[in-house]
Amino acid sequence: MIQTEIGKDINKAKLYLAGSQVVAIPTETVYGLAANGHDPAAVAKIFKAKKRPLSNPLILHYKNAQAAFNDAIEIPEQALLLAKTFWPGPLTMLLPKKNHVPDTVTAGKHRVAVRVPNHPLTMNLLESLDFPLAAPSANLYGCISPTSAEHVLNQLKNSIPYILDGGKCKKGIESTIVGFDDGEVVLYRLGGIDLEALEKCLNKKISTYKNNKVEEEPLASGMVKHHYAPKTPMHHINNKSHQMNLKKCGFIGFNKIDKDIPTENQFLLSKNGDLKEAASQLYASFHMMDGKNHEAILIEFVPEIELGRSINDRIRRAIQKNKA
Repeated sequence: MIQTEIGKDINKAKLYLAGSQVVAIPTETVYGLAANGHDPAAVAKIFKAKKRPLSNPLILHYKNAQAAFNDAIEIPEQALLLAKTFWPGPLTMLLPKKNHVPDTVTAGKHRVAVRVPNHPLTMNLLESLDFPLAAPSANLYGCISPTSAEHVLNQLKNSIPYILDGGKCKKGIESTIVGFDDGEVVLYRLGGIDLEALEKCLNKKISTYKNNKVEEEPLASGMVKHHYAPKTPMHHINNKSHQMNLKKCGFIGFNKIDKDIPTENQFLLSKNGDLKEAASQLYASFHMMDGKNHEAILIEFVPEIELGRSINDRIRRAIQKNKA
C-alpha cells in the first residue's frame, strides 16, 4: 500500500514525476493529478488512480505558451491573442496535436487541450521539467474537485505517493476550455475565465459547443452531464418538500440564508454577493457539507452572469448526478 505524503518539496515531486509516478499539484483552479504528459505509461496511472474512463481526454500543463504551442500543429491568431491575454491562467485551448503527444492524453482525438497554469509552486515545478504535465482534477472520477491538499488526501490517500501542498486554490473552479472550429472560437466548457472576458478580448461573440453525443464521447475534460458531485444527495432549494426533514438538511446559498433551515446547517458562498469569492468557495462548500452527514444538501443558483454561469454549470452537474 502506498503511504501518501503531503509536503511543499518541489524536488521530491519532480523525482516522482521523472520516475513515471503521479503526484497531486496545486493550480489556481483546483488541484490536479499530474504525470509526465509525454509518457503513455505514466498517463495511464492517472486514469487508474482516478478511476476515470479512458474515453475522457486530459489537459496538458506547460511552463509557458511557447512550450504549449510546440505540441500543436497550427496556432490560430485568435489562440495567440488569448494566450497573450490570459496565460498563465485558467484558460485551456484545444489545438491540433503533433504525433508525439500520446493518444492516451487525447483519448484518441486529433486535438490536445493545453494550458499554462498560474500557481507559483507548480510554475516553478514546470520550469524544472523537460515535459508537460497531464493533470485532470485530483479527485475520484465524478466526485467533488479538490481545492486543498486535504481534499486530495481524503479521496486519493494510499493511491498516490505525494501531494504538493500549495494552499487553497484561489479560483476554485476548473479552467475555461475553448476550441477553434472553421475560424470561429467555440466554448467547450465554462470555467475560471468568464465568457464576457473572452469576447471582450477577441472583440466578437463566442458560440457554445452543442452535441447530444458528448456524454458518450466527451471532446474535452468536464463535459459529462453529471460531475463534480458530493455523495450526499443535492437538490435545488426550490425542490425542497414536506417529505424532507429540513432540520437534517444543509443549505448552500449565494449571499442570503434560508429561513426554513437551521442557521448552523448553512454555508453562504459570498455574504457580499461577490461572484469571484463564490467561485473560490464552491467546492469547499461541497466538501464541508458532504462531511456533515446531512440527509440532503439544498443549493441555490447564483446570478447567471460572468463567473455565475460557470458556478451554475457546476451546480447543475452536481444536481444531475442524483438523477443519473
